[in-house]
Amino acid sequence: MSDLTQLLRRDLPASIVVFLIAIPLSLGIAAASGAPLLAGLVAAVVGGIVAGALGGAPLQVSGPAAGLTVIVAGAVADFGFAGTAAVVAVAGLIQIVLGASRLGRAALALSPAVVHGMLAGIGLVIALSQVHVMLGGTARSSAWHNLRDLPAQIATHHGVAALLGALTVAILLIWPRLVRISLLPAALVAVVAVTALASFLGADVTRVQLPDEPLAGLIRPAWPDAPLREIAVAALTIALVASVESLLSAVAVDRLHEGPRANLNRELVAQGAANTASGLLGGLPVTGVIVRSSTNVAAGARTRASAILHGLWIAVFVLLWAGLLETIPMAVLAGVLIVVGLRLVSLAQMRTYARHRELPTYLITALGVVFTDLLTGVALGMVSAALLILWRLTRCEIRRVERAPGQWQVTINGTLAFVESARLTRELGALPAGADVDVELHLDYLDHGAFETIRDWREGYERSGGSVRIREVHDSWFHQATSGRLGGGKRTPRVVGSWSRWQNMDQQRRDAMAAGIAEFERTVAPLVRPHLADLARDGQNPQQLFITCADSRLVPNLITASGPGDLFCVRNVGNIVPPHSAGDSSVGAAVEYAVDVLGVTTITVCGHSGCGAVRALMTGAARPGSALGDWLAFSGVRFTDTSDEERCCTDNVLSQLTNLRTYPAVRAAESAGRLHLTGMYFDLAQARMYSVDPVHGASHPISTQPAA
Repeated sequence: MSDLTQLLRRDLPASIVVFLIAIPLSLGIAAASGAPLLAGLVAAVVGGIVAGALGGAPLQVSGPAAGLTVIVAGAVADFGFAGTAAVVAVAGLIQIVLGASRLGRAALALSPAVVHGMLAGIGLVIALSQVHVMLGGTARSSAWHNLRDLPAQIATHHGVAALLGALTVAILLIWPRLVRISLLPAALVAVVAVTALASFLGADVTRVQLPDEPLAGLIRPAWPDAPLREIAVAALTIALVASVESLLSAVAVDRLHEGPRANLNRELVAQGAANTASGLLGGLPVTGVIVRSSTNVAAGARTRASAILHGLWIAVFVLLWAGLLETIPMAVLAGVLIVVGLRLVSLAQMRTYARHRELPTYLITALGVVFTDLLTGVALGMVSAALLILWRLTRCEIRRVERAPGQWQVTINGTLAFVESARLTRELGALPAGADVDVELHLDYLDHGAFETIRDWREGYERSGGSVRIREVHDSWFHQATSGRLGGGKRTPRVVGSWSRWQNMDQQRRDAMAAGIAEFERTVAPLVRPHLADLARDGQNPQQLFITCADSRLVPNLITASGPGDLFCVRNVGNIVPPHSAGDSSVGAAVEYAVDVLGVTTITVCGHSGCGAVRALMTGAARPGSALGDWLAFSGVRFTDTSDEERCCTDNVLSQLTNLRTYPAVRAAESAGRLHLTGMYFDLAQARMYSVDPVHGASHPISTQPAA
């Protein structure tokens, strides 16, 4: 698709959709900020054109955002709007410096719970103030005063303005559930429909007021008559909040499309340029806005042209048809803002943070913003997040279960540090004397104080007639501490370690198979049981047939990071595929079943370094007439260079691919384009996989990630 065709088919329609939703939101945010309504439209135009043209997130749409409403309202009250515009311009310069310093990703280090809690608090502040406006009153000076006076405001007599606002809210809530057409956003439908109704009824209500000459009505910024410290704090607050909101929005938009990923430093510079331009033109501060950006993606935008065009449409509309905007009742905009504000309080996010045990941070931030101010609320949220981190770093989960009379299991999960020694001593001390105790450690850290607590308890418990076995499921912290190597050396997780390794970790010798099965059923089975149950019910649908050697050092699911249901495996000595004419029914049956019944799309033959079968073929050590000699004769391999063992292994892989093509089922599927044959070679010492060139036999690393 050419650039012009893509512009006309994708970006132009999307820009119109975003333009239609941006107009009422920009007016409403300006009204809630206590700024001239034209300032919201100026910010929308500048955000679309400047940030859209320069930004590092091509599909993000920028403009005035609800998240800055509280900050701007405070700045307008302190400095007047002309002074606020100057502060916005300075905030833009700060953003440019941050972006040029490549600090874009640093803004994402702030806890999402704090950011979303801040937005939720701002949403509540907006909704509480705009309810008064919708009901025909005026917003109070603080969220607490708005909340305190709300019952009296509700109890008073309400005129037609309140009915128009309530109708707007109703349409905004009901329309998305009834109509799924992206060209008719709910905000546009609500504002147009209720404004038309108000005009038809001749309602005497307060309406939008814009300058007769929009260009002449632009407010010039003026340096505030206030202490420099207050100006600096306001500019820095706007810069940081706008930056965090824009970058979080850019990251969220990245998840909505498959196009180029966002360059966050470039995006930060673009947002700074837009804010500087908006401030100099008398506009509100600009941020990337997730509502408009997600609408842009959903409407089919493919390039930054959509964001730029939406800004142009707003400019043209304001210059030519400003009179239409002046028919909109202010109660209607208040209704729009109530819904926008309440949607910043996301129940889904609250459930997510509750699952991750971060809900206290979210709630403290939100309530702090509502009942104090934005900076105090964010500071409280950051302090609570830090305290939660410290609490988690020093907490572990300890469970005691009696599996049978006289047999107990103690499971310890998490981080085990000296501060938990008292609780650990209390829990272990509650075990009855003389019992058989298994202590299972799932630890990401064990310090020396906690190690001594466990060691001393075990020694005392065993002296009193009990028995203690200590198993470590992930890292061998306790075993290393016992051998005097705590914190040193490399550790092998049990899930990928061999029987001998993790049994040595447990400091005991047992029947390996039985112990391994017990370990699987205790630790792995609960995790994979739901997936295996689905496979048992729905049947297998593997993606490929994987033919490899029976060598015990080669673990197919480990080296391919695959799981149950992914690979249909055939393993034999030397990863050999006898030709179809050889009449071997074992490998042949597996090949035909995989191709004709399972419908695999790939067959992989994987050789490996140090293969005993290949060495036997190289040296002629396989005795003719023996079972092994007869089997290896099926390979049909001709070696290029018997002094190069790796090349001999890849020659064997190529020979087996040739043998595979002697099967009619394979030939038919490959010629129809339904099947792809590939060769691989695994280097055991490097733990690295190579692809085998089907023509020259050379091997090339599959992953660009260098082996550790």
